[in-house]
Amino acid sequence: MSEKVIETRNLSKEFLRDEFHVIALKDVSLDVAKGDFVALMGPSGSGKSTLLHLIAAMDRPTSGDISVLGHDLRSLSERQIAHWRNEHVGFIFQQFNLIPVLNAIENVELPLKLTNLKKAERLEHAATALKLVGLGDRMKHYPRQLSGGQEQRVAIARAIVTDPALILADEPTGNLDAASAQEVLTILSRLNKEYNKTIIMVTHDPHAAQFANRVHHLEKGELVAAMA
Repeated sequence: MSEKVIETRNLSKEFLRDEFHVIALKDVSLDVAKGDFVALMGPSGSGKSTLLHLIAAMDRPTSGDISVLGHDLRSLSERQIAHWRNEHVGFIFQQFNLIPVLNAIENVELPLKLTNLKKAERLEHAATALKLVGLGDRMKHYPRQLSGGQEQRVAIARAIVTDPALILADEPTGNLDAASAQEVLTILSRLNKEYNKTIIMVTHDPHAAQFANRVHHLEKGELVAAMA
């Protein structure tokens, strides 16, 4: 049996909005094995990003159990979660979230500043990550000097620079043209196949979902179907 990286049981999340209870996620039970590439699909408001944020411990569930990389996330303090996330999880956002006043290598280096690595070692790791995503010649470029696709590749390099076991991507191609999206998806596929990274990707795009080896659909906060 493959090693389980993610295990959720009856996971639910409710929000209070203007005195109304909104059920964002309802009784989701999901297993993800090491080396899986999983796409989460569904209409807006179906709970895809909520589930991703719970897996990343960016939010806490209302009820249910969640174990990620052998850790019961509900039992960890905020400080423990911050350390755990920086060490084990790489998160890729739709909006890139690069810092404009830092160049590419400085943006990628940021997560390593929370480690014990020396400056030279941090820059070496950052350079390696940028080369992996095909931006070895753009290390000194600032975000404003890069295309959208290149910015997202810098963001991927930043997400993988700590060598995380788990990569979480929230609509990583949502702001990109078709050619740039293809480049980003190819990089994610390579990280999965060549480096055995476990990847969970939220996407609206059926073409993007084809890069995954499993597709889960959510509707109104519930897991409705899975396709291999």
